[in-house]
Amino acid sequence: MKVKDVMHRGVICVEPTASVKDIAIRMRDSDIGAVAVRADGRLVGIVTDRDVACRCVADKGDIGQMTAQEVMSKHVVCCSPDDDLDLAIETMEASQIRRLPVTDSHKKIVGMLSLGDLARGVSKDKSGEVLRAVSGHHL
Repeated sequence: MKVKDVMHRGVICVEPTASVKDIAIRMRDSDIGAVAVRADGRLVGIVTDRDVACRCVADKGDIGQMTAQEVMSKHVVCCSPDDDLDLAIETMEASQIRRLPVTDSHKKIVGMLSLGDLARGVSKDKSGEVLRAVSGHHL
């Protein structure tokens, strides 16, 4: 099975200059936990609900003034839609990430692979294994 068989399309993207408040509103309204950040059509970062909580709110930043560029994770682990799903799962486990952006050869985002996608697309044993590995406590 390939990543493209399980990932979801229609990823919400923002520019690096988008305010954290606008990002939080989009997350709430779309019931999602991550927004891709792109510049010139290419993926340059990702803002997760945890980034908003830890890099803005907990650090007493001004959610209305801070931008995606200030809170985003810049070194984003990605995969290709044609990657084998097992490879993508191994990547998520090794990096302990819950969402894996899917990009084409030009770093254009074409989808997102999440734990929810895996829960619907693979066996219960496999999805449980991934959830345990990704959600394990950090030492």
